[in-house]
Order: sequence, then structure tokens, then C-alpha cells
Amino acid sequence: MNYPAPSPELDLGSIFPFDLDQFQKEAIASLNAGRSVVVCAPTGSGKTLVGEYAIYRALARGKRVFYTTPLKALSNQKLRDFRERFGFDQVGLLTGDASINRDAPILVMTTEIFRNMLYGTPIGQVGISLVDVDAVILDECHYMNDRQRGTVWEESIIYCPREVQVAALSATVANSDQLTDWLNRVHGPTDLIYSDFRPVPLEFHFCNPKGLFPLLNDSKTKINPRLIQKKKGRGGERDKARSGRPEAPGIVFTLSQLEQRDMLPAIYFIFSRRGCDKAVAEVGDLWLVNNEESQILRQQIDDFLARNPEAGRSGQIAPLYRGIAAHHAGILPAWKALVEELFQQGLIKVVFATETLAAGINMPARTTVISTLSKRTDTGHRLLNASEFLQMAGRAGRRGMDKQGHVVTVQTPFEGAKEAAYLGTSKPDPLVSQFTPSYGMVLNLLQTHTLEQTRELIERSFGQYMATLHLRPEYDEIAELQKQLAQLHEQIAAVDENELAIYEKLRQRLKVERQILKTLQEQAQEDRQEELGMMLGFAVSGTLLSLKGKNITVSTPVTAVLVGKSPGSGQAPYLVCLGHDNRWYVATTGDVVDLYAELPRIEVSPDILPPPEMPLKPGQSRRGNQETFAIATRIPDPIESLHLAPEVAEQLSRTAAVQEQLEAHPLHESGNAATLFKRRARYVELEAELEQLQGQVEQQSQRHWEEFLNLISILQHFGALDNLVPTVLGRIAAAIRGENELWLGLVFASGELDNLDPHHLAAAAAGLVMETPRPDSKVNFELSNEVGEALAKLRGIRRQMFQLQRRYNVALPIWLEFELIAIVEQWALGMEWIELCENTTLDEGDVVRILRRTLDLLSQIPHVPHLPDSFQRNAHRAMQLIDRFPVNEVVE
Repeated sequence: MNYPAPSPELDLGSIFPFDLDQFQKEAIASLNAGRSVVVCAPTGSGKTLVGEYAIYRALARGKRVFYTTPLKALSNQKLRDFRERFGFDQVGLLTGDASINRDAPILVMTTEIFRNMLYGTPIGQVGISLVDVDAVILDECHYMNDRQRGTVWEESIIYCPREVQVAALSATVANSDQLTDWLNRVHGPTDLIYSDFRPVPLEFHFCNPKGLFPLLNDSKTKINPRLIQKKKGRGGERDKARSGRPEAPGIVFTLSQLEQRDMLPAIYFIFSRRGCDKAVAEVGDLWLVNNEESQILRQQIDDFLARNPEAGRSGQIAPLYRGIAAHHAGILPAWKALVEELFQQGLIKVVFATETLAAGINMPARTTVISTLSKRTDTGHRLLNASEFLQMAGRAGRRGMDKQGHVVTVQTPFEGAKEAAYLGTSKPDPLVSQFTPSYGMVLNLLQTHTLEQTRELIERSFGQYMATLHLRPEYDEIAELQKQLAQLHEQIAAVDENELAIYEKLRQRLKVERQILKTLQEQAQEDRQEELGMMLGFAVSGTLLSLKGKNITVSTPVTAVLVGKSPGSGQAPYLVCLGHDNRWYVATTGDVVDLYAELPRIEVSPDILPPPEMPLKPGQSRRGNQETFAIATRIPDPIESLHLAPEVAEQLSRTAAVQEQLEAHPLHESGNAATLFKRRARYVELEAELEQLQGQVEQQSQRHWEEFLNLISILQHFGALDNLVPTVLGRIAAAIRGENELWLGLVFASGELDNLDPHHLAAAAAGLVMETPRPDSKVNFELSNEVGEALAKLRGIRRQMFQLQRRYNVALPIWLEFELIAIVEQWALGMEWIELCENTTLDEGDVVRILRRTLDLLSQIPHVPHLPDSFQRNAHRAMQLIDRFPVNEVVE
């Protein structure tokens, strides 16, 4: 697709009648140059404007734009915003359970729907679904970090045709350059547009029982020195509770500090639903709105309650009239939507919210209060990470309304100003790939691609790109090892292989002959030692000996004449000898290595005595004098072979002959032999090292492909793939969206749900999508036998799946819940909402979530191929039974 020049009627000044920021201009220039963009900028800095420009441009060209968001709620919000801006008929919506004006030029959808569209065509081709699409805007692209949704984002980018421009809009992340480089590789030319400029700057504060203080120093780089706790005497202990830990300021106190400084409206983050509800109750008597605001509030709330009498939440209505609300997943979505609407109008002054609010809808405030800096996770308490903190902090400061946004951190018994300053000065975390193959991915890709093409797609994931980057030092090491091996090989190859083999044979033979010689010598020595013991007993002055041992530490044996014997510590006497080197030695019988009985004795005069200062102890030695020198010169040097055992002599000559052969070999004469053998040994070592390293790298770099192949094995076992072609079961599973598409496909194909009545089918569907409930969750309804029996029959398939998934190390959930699903059956039978909620410990928001997940699964059944008509009709009827207020998502 060749992009025409920007249309002349596309006058930036008329579309955006205000000055654009530099990063917005740069992004527009890149889009006009036909390049994709990654726009990384803080929350609230105007990234959406880049997406809006792409929409205006597409409309001017007569083309279409897809705008994707991670959440249904965000898609619904964008639909409303874009209808207002571009005209009602220009915008359509596609989510899991809603399709409005799907042929409109501007189509808003969840990223998952976009990915599913791409599955329908061979990857990289425009296909039917992307005809005339000029650009795809991926909003909230940092959701790639999300454990459950991240894979969908990577797939969307990998499968998106190159001729469709991508505008990825992301909050600031540490590795935006890597994200851009990856897009360059897998999609096409992409520019990084990065800005850390906040149009509404943030001011960080710290609240403790004494008041509200600046959190950071003047240069905003470190903690405010006034907040550093100095170790004082008793006076400094006033803010400590009895436990010895610092006390936290009360919520009413904190809010009064904000009100005095004109810092409302505020979002007050508390990380638990109960905490939010308790806070509303605690400050319920505060009146935060003026008379005029109070009247507008009353009118809007009363209108809402007249339309939705079931939606009023006890304990929440009265505070709402006073400008106070809670916002969390346990609250009815319709009530949450009202809270959002009133907050955006500036009528609500404080919303106590869990962090889910920070991640989702566009709801900025003048101030955000972060009530605690740690959160409970599956593995215990941990400090917030930089991205979580910045996501919440980023909600402060409304463009065009506030000169400054305020972020208030609060003293708790466990965290204080030090932790707050650390997070307040932290840089954002990097994006981490969450790419994980699923059964649906395997089946959808194999429907349109060969195994080889599929592998190529999997290896284009951001996860693979990051693994390759992460393994770069190992790849460098491999390259270095290969280079060294090549050099060694070249040097070794220069020598004739045949000559080398002969030389090596001689080397080995010499080694063996020397070993034999050593053994024979040791045996002969043992025999001789026994003999010597006896002979020394009879030895007299003048006998010639050879000395070397524990007490006579010389490198080669010293020939000496025995002069006399001195009483020893044991039975054997010490031997006093004079060596041919004219030195006196005191030795033990153990130091005598030979005795030359066959040589004539040397006459030693009885007057010749050792020096008087020499103690007669083994190991003592002194220099002789002139007189002894005359004797020393008469000591002969006996021939070594004098007492050589015949077998040792024979072996000596055999060893000498091999040694001669070896020394005559050309390789030995060249003087390179030792070097060459060192090189050969090093070569073997390096080869082993290289093999080990390559194995480790392959294991890490092929992780995603290994997972993919494991899923293929499981699919083949259950008959969803015939070799690599999806079967009927495979095509059923491929058409399903869920956490475990094979499990849902097996259930649908089993026929166990075919004959259930619609209200029973609704409950059974809930059992397949519901996560294991908390142990204290209860409903006061009995589950009907029909549902219980149908689900019980699925246990066998589930057990098999568990076993196989365990064997292949696959961790996809296989939900089959019996608890709580009776509530879905009762709702499908027409029970009133208030009565339904009175009969369960679940929060209203949780009940809605269960019903919506059930609705999402039921809505897929009519579109899944190869299922009986009656089953599909029942699913459609079950949807109608449960899709009513407050479960239905009203999109006007």
C-alpha cells in the first residue's frame, strides 16, 4: 500500500486548535513518513492525540482505523469519546459480547478481538477483516506486562500485516528502545517517540500525624532532610504507638490537610475492598461539597436511582451526596460508572479506590493519596514496584485544570518517608514479556500455517527477542569459543595426521614402558630393603653405603663409608658415616638405600672421629676436615647397575629403545610436539565447553517453542490434532476464547451439556469459567441435580488432562467448580438482584463478574462449529436469561 502525501485539508491547526507538544509533532511526522511509532510518555501527557491524528488522517483518505484497548471498560469509554469527537455513525465497537456498527471507519475493540481477527487470515496478509485499514492504534501498550493479557499484545503485533501502520501508545517504561527495536524487526520501520515531560508537573508530599510535608529535597532527587528521623531521647518518641512502631495519621486528618490546602478532588488508594468501604464509613460524616455542588449531585444520584432502583448500595448512597465514594471490583459496575461520571464532573471530592482504578479508566484527580507502600501478594508482603507506584501517582494532575498534581504518601507502622522517597525518585520498570503459547494459539496457527512457519512466528515474539538480548553474553562467549576452536583446528591440521598417529603411539608406549619399569624397580627395592636390614647388622667400619632418606635429604644418593655405630632410640643403632662429599652424616638403617659388600672396605683409622660439636642424632651433618678429605677422595662411585635386578635391567634397556625411537621422530626433532599435544587437549576441552553452553542457550532460547511442542503433544493425545491438522475437536477448541481452550472444547464435544435446559446450562457454563472461590465464600442455594450430574461426568476427562499437563509441564487452569454456581442458576430463573445478593457472602461486583464470565462463554457457543443446533439454541436462550441489569453492559 503506497501512502499518499497527507491530504491538503488535514490542517493540524484546525483539528487541534492549540499548540502541540514536541513529542506529538514528532509522532505525527513519523506517521506521515509512513513509519510505525511507539509513543512513550507519562499518563495524562496527551498520547491519545497521536491516535486521534491517525483517525483524522484515515477519514481524510477514505480509509479505516482500528483502535484497540486492553479492557472492555476502556473500549466502552473510547466509543463514547470518539462518537462525541468524530460523529455517532463514524464509530463502531467490537468486544467479546458486543458488536455495534462493525463496518464503521473507526472501530474500537479489545486487543483480544483484534488478535482473533488476525487468526482468521494467513499471517502478514490483509485478508478480509483488514481491508482498507490504514492504521492500528494499540492503546495502553504497557499491558504487555500483564500476566494474563500480555501474550495477546505480542501476537497482535507479530501477526499484523506490515502495510498497516502501528501506533503503540505506552506509559513510560525503562526499555522503550527495546520495544521499538523489536517492532522494527517483526513489523517494519518504527520510530520511538519518547517524552518524560509532564504537562501538569507532580509534587510529592508525605503525611504523618504532625501534618503534610514535602517528601523530596529542593532538587527533587532525594528525601527531604527534615523527614530523616534523628535518634533523639524520649521526646522524639511521641509518634510511636505502644508497639514501638510509628503511628499512621487518620484518614479524616489526612483529608482535612488536603482540604485546607485546596488539594481536592483526590483519589485515595487503599489496597483492599474492605479498606475502601471502611474508609467511606469512617469519613461518612464529612461534608466535602458546597451547596451548589450538593444540589447537582442530589439530582444526578436521584435520577440514577429512579432508573436503577436495585443499584443503590447500602452505606454508599448517603456519603455520595456529600462527595465521598468507594470504587473497587466488589462494587456493582453500574454504580462504579456513576461514581466515575460524577468524579469526572468534579462533584465527588474523594474516591477510595483499589489500584485497579489506576490501571483502567481515565479518571484523573488533582491529588492521589497512596495509603501504603506495600501490598500483599501470593508470596507475602512486598514493597510496591516503581511501575505500580508511578501508575497511581500518574493519576494526579488534570490537564487544563490544575497547575500541579499532588501525590501524597502516608506514614504507616511499616513504611515511612524513606520508602516513599525511594519510590518517588524511582525510574519506571522495564516491560517484561509474558508470552505464553496456549492451545488456542497452536490450533489457530496450525489451521493456516505449516509447522515451520509457525515456529518462525513464535520466534518473533518479544519474549524471544528479550531472551536473545538476555543471552547476548552467552552468544558472544559461544562465538569466542568457536573462534578459538577454528584457530586450534588450523594449527593442528597443519601436521600430517598419519605422522601424528605414529608419534602418539610411541608416546603412549613409552608411558606404559616407564610405568612397568617403575613397578619393577619398586618390587626390586622392597626385596633389596629386606636384604639390607640383615646385612647392616653385620656391617663394620669401612663398609661402603649409599645414603638417601628421611634424615638424609639429598637429591641423589650419597656414597659414604661407615665409620661407626652409635646406640639408637630403638633396637637398631644409628650409623655415623663420612660421605664422598667430605661431610659427616648420622643416618638410620632406613636411610641406607644400598650396601656394597662386594667392594673392598676402606681403611678408617680409629682416630678419625666426627666433630665433637656434632650431636649423634639422625639427620645431623657437619663438614669434614683435611684429614677426612683424604679418606673421602678414596670412596669410589659405584656403578648404578651393580645391584640391578636382571628384570629391571632388561626393562631399562627396553624403555631406552622406545625413548630413542621417539626422539628420532621428525615431530620430536621439530620441537613442537608438546605444544601440539597441549593444543589437541585444549581442543577437546573447548569442544565440551561449547557443547554444554550451546545446550544451555538452546534450552533457554527455545523455551517458547518447547512449550508449543508440548501443547501439540497434548492436543494429539486428545485427538484435537491429526498429525498437525486440526480435527473436528481441534476446530471446536480453536473457535473458543478462554484460559484453556482444549478443556472447554473437550467439554462441548463430550455431549454432556447438550440436553441441559437453558438455566441449567448457564450454571454449568459458570462452573467452567469460575476460579476456585475463597474458602469463606457461600451461597444459600442448592445446585440442581441435573447440573451437578452433568459436571460430575466431566471429572474423568479433567483428571486425564491434569495428568498430561503435569507430564508436559503445562500450567493452564482446568476449572470445574461446583461451589457457588447455584447463584447463576437462580439468576437465570429470574430471581431479583437484591434477593440474590442477600443469599451470598460475595460482593455484588464479584457476582456480576461471575455472571459476565458465564455470559462471555455462552455467547461463544452459537459461533463454535460442529456443535448441535439444540445446544447452540440453549446457549443463546441462557444468555438472554442472564443478560439483564445489572449484568448487562449498557453501551448506548
